Amino acid sequence: MDFRKTFDKIPEEFDKYRPRYCEELFEKIDSVCSLDSSKIVLEIGPGTGQATEPILETGCRYTAIELGENFTSFMKNKFSCYDNFQIINDDFETHDFHPDSFDLIFSAATIQWIPEKVAFSKTYQILKPGGYLAMFMTRSDEKSANGNLYEKIAQVYKEHFQVKQRYNCNLNYENVRNYGFVNYNYYEWKKERILTSEEYISYISTHCEHITLEEPYKSAFYAGIKKAIMENDDKIVIIDTIPLYLVQKPQ
Repeated sequence: MDFRKTFDKIPEEFDKYRPRYCEELFEKIDSVCSLDSSKIVLEIGPGTGQATEPILETGCRYTAIELGENFTSFMKNKFSCYDNFQIINDDFETHDFHPDSFDLIFSAATIQWIPEKVAFSKTYQILKPGGYLAMFMTRSDEKSANGNLYEKIAQVYKEHFQVKQRYNCNLNYENVRNYGFVNYNYYEWKKERILTSEEYISYISTHCEHITLEEPYKSAFYAGIKKAIMENDDKIVIIDTIPLYLVQKPQ
């Protein structure tokens, strides 16, 4: 199973329930990269565009490369109103880009799906001298603010979450410094989400492993999750950390 294509089955749900990124993140990228209509930008694997519009609004010449056919169609419908938007339906790993093409390449929770050597070597090759690579994602803490609820949810996972394949992406973002990049910087921001049981179930249903969950486990799993959160005043608190890894190709 190619987990990279799992999300492509649910573009509408993915767009509705996946969290967005904070304004401060895009302000940092824009301030460092000085994005405007003269800059050429590539987004790797935009999904349904959780991180796309703030970059498009800078006026840059934006291109996305997206593996999923349904995601590609969704992106075209969503952003076709922007004259500076284009998207390629292809695999970043094998697509033939010209060297020294982009002022900025960015990835929002996508580059970890690509083998490290390919991810960092190829982005380095196709960035212009002085261009930037920005990598960010959302890391969610569901334990700190939820007390016993977290333990109840963990028990539901233990009893009912049986899938054929586990998510095992484990990219070390700091290793990007081993591929010729300079000016390594790390930033992070915090935000909080409070979800009802229904909202939480809709959200976790967009995770790759959860999409593949089958009966007889699926119904019991989601019923257990709902029951645990309902017993907690129908509320779960998620503390998100949004890290940004930003590096530059030497001039």
